[in-house]
Amino acid sequence: MGKQYKTISAKIAEFITAQKMLFLASCCGKEVNISPKGYDCFRVLDESTALYMDHPGSGNRLARDISGGGEVTVMFCSFEGAPKIIRLFCDGDLVEKSDPRFDGLKQEHFEQVPAENIRRLVWLNVYAVEDSCGFGVPYFSYTGERGELRDWIDKAKAGGKLEEYISTHSEPVKLR
Repeated sequence: MGKQYKTISAKIAEFITAQKMLFLASCCGKEVNISPKGYDCFRVLDESTALYMDHPGSGNRLARDISGGGEVTVMFCSFEGAPKIIRLFCDGDLVEKSDPRFDGLKQEHFEQVPAENIRRLVWLNVYAVEDSCGFGVPYFSYTGERGELRDWIDKAKAGGKLEEYISTHSEPVKLR
């Protein structure tokens, strides 16, 4: 049923682009962290590269794991239409706002998002792509994005606290 590939085909990139949700898993030798993500935060750049836009809020485990030499798995599954699961196996590179690449990548791939609404970008080097049937994934209907994260960001900006939050929550979380 499942197959593994070395690169992201055009058909797989199209599937990824159509999904409204993804799961990011990461680990650098301790706990495996997995986090569901929504919004329009993921781009396939070419057959072996992707870009993830990291919003402020919640923990910072992905950055910890990448900084610690860990790896990242990104999973997409269809909840509507034909069943399918795609996993991207990657190593990552944190593109902080101070990185010379940040402005160009943000402008080209996430132009509509204000820079202050982004914690960082994550460059993903994809070394394997796996697809599987997804027969056991239930149907769910997409009814829209939650507004709470954007509302929280707007409130933090209005109160002058967003940059402070980002600067104090941009260091990778330490392992116990």
